[in-house]
Amino acid sequence: MTPTDAEIIERSRHEPDAFAAIFDRHAPHIRRYLARRLGDQVADDLVAETFLAAFDKRRRYDRSRPDARPWLYGIATNLVGRHRRQEARRYRAVPADTSDLDHAERVAAEVTAHAARSLLVGALGGLSAEDRDVLLLVAWEQLAYEEVAAALAIPVGTVRSRLHRARRKVKQALGGQNPTEVEELLNNG
Repeated sequence: MTPTDAEIIERSRHEPDAFAAIFDRHAPHIRRYLARRLGDQVADDLVAETFLAAFDKRRRYDRSRPDARPWLYGIATNLVGRHRRQEARRYRAVPADTSDLDHAERVAAEVTAHAARSLLVGALGGLSAEDRDVLLLVAWEQLAYEEVAAALAIPVGTVRSRLHRARRKVKQALGGQNPTEVEELLNNG
């Protein structure tokens, strides 16, 4: 029988190399989530940081949870927030460079070519970070409400209310489009 994540994490407390099985099982999912949130280049770095943080925190892992994915998504989501805060500080510290017209032209072409994606990005950008995290964990990673609650350390009722609010706001931002189509746009964007 295949050991649960909780069993592997427990074993890794005495056999650190055992933790590699957690990485092997979940790194592709965590990387996909991070790449969707921040792009491929940043995703690789944050996957490593996610699993390093998980390894460092493995002694505090709740062994009553057989699946470590929600825990790992929670760590990854926290790293996304930290990355965005650091990035915003860097952007505020550096004056805007308007001399790169080729870049501006590329951006304009991408915006024109991906109008639906742009609407969705705008809609997601209009959400609070908390609502966006819940929506993306449900839509992209297909986590159950209970898993999202565990990942973000919030009650299931809060997951439900944040998801409802996020879907309503995205629907409004998309001109009344059915919010169940958002998952399709997110996955194809």
